[in-house]
Amino acid sequence: MTQAYRVGDELPPLDIPLTRTLIVAGAIASRDYQDVHHDADLAKEKGSPDIFMNILTTNGLVGRYITDHFGPAAVLRKVAIRLGAPNYPGDVMRLTGRITELSGPAGEAPVRATIAVTGDNGIGRHVTGTVTVALPARSDERAGA
Repeated sequence: MTQAYRVGDELPPLDIPLTRTLIVAGAIASRDYQDVHHDADLAKEKGSPDIFMNILTTNGLVGRYITDHFGPAAVLRKVAIRLGAPNYPGDVMRLTGRITELSGPAGEAPVRATIAVTGDNGIGRHVTGTVTVALPARSDERAGA
């Protein structure tokens, strides 16, 4: 069965528990060694109530959200995000998305989609952005089904 996408379609939400391990591992994986992402005492000295997630980890989670929905063959072409409220350990970030644009040859399945993405936590909006993704060709479409 072919998946039909339409402008305005909502993606199912994704809840991500914000563990201390996720925040520290994301910072290390992205080579962001700023102390506010792994050392709670130093983060507090700098005015933060705790360590907080870095933008590269958020960027990766937004990308995961999109490819989880569109499948592993989907290719991220552009990710543009802006951070707001910090992600602290012990909270949950809920990612949501809505298709805002579809493009491709007239009369054919879309080959690109643009999705408006937001991520909220217990203190407010953590991330706002847009993602453009190249959609995979469906095997049943290639077979002419």
